[in-house]
Amino acid sequence: MNIRTKARLPAGAEAHDTALPAAGMRLASAVLYVSDLGESIRFYRELLNLQACVGTREAALLVSDGGSELYLRALGERAPRAPGGIGVQCLIWTAPSISALHRCEQVLKEHDAYIGTQIGDGFTWAEGRDPSDVPVVITHPEPNQTTRTHIISRIYAW
Repeated sequence: MNIRTKARLPAGAEAHDTALPAAGMRLASAVLYVSDLGESIRFYRELLNLQACVGTREAALLVSDGGSELYLRALGERAPRAPGGIGVQCLIWTAPSISALHRCEQVLKEHDAYIGTQIGDGFTWAEGRDPSDVPVVITHPEPNQTTRTHIISRIYAW
């Protein structure tokens, strides 16, 4: 039994011990390849209120007040993207409030990047695309504030 989700895991996926992860364990950073670095910096700063920390001509590090880090690396306009392949398909961000999630929806709409919003299983999910056409999702509330009871169907569409 998975403690956070109350869902059964597939055979062989059970934890080797019953202890929870070390206190404070969380995903700290993500690396995202983009086509246009400047456009992507502006987009993620506006959408997620990230601050540019350091950068070069080809890469930048954006950080949140909470300490999350997003590394952006420019590969150019013609770099291939392989949706549906092995690897991360989407980064899902958590808004601190429902009003912050609605602000993100508005930013996505202003960038003509808004796909839609879904409500279910105790949380709200707003989806869009970044300037490199990478899916970007913002949810509320945080995962530790609501129990997930099933796999969201949207993950099968990327």
